[in-house]
Amino acid sequence: MPYLLLALAIASEVCATSLLKLTDGFSRLWPSIGVALGYVLSFLLLGRALKHIPVSVAYAVWSGAGTAAVAAIGATFFAEPLGRLQWLGIALVITGVVVINLRGGH
Repeated sequence: MPYLLLALAIASEVCATSLLKLTDGFSRLWPSIGVALGYVLSFLLLGRALKHIPVSVAYAVWSGAGTAAVAAIGATFFAEPLGRLQWLGIALVITGVVVINLRGGH
């Protein structure tokens, strides 16, 4: 159950971050409300997951998965280019998350 909460926190954060582009500098009401609600939900779910998952592991997974997902969404839906250097950065983030999880937070 804690990892389901973490997955939902990641999904909520990714949705909120993706909506940031649509707020047009927070000048559009509904996307702005979506951003605020998404981040609040994400932090609530992350906080619940932290009752059972070490913070080092949970935050690494949350931020790493969110970074990779938002980069993919930016490339797919907003035509933001991802070059070799960006792909390398994403790979390094994922590698870091794996290494932290190998440690197990202990």
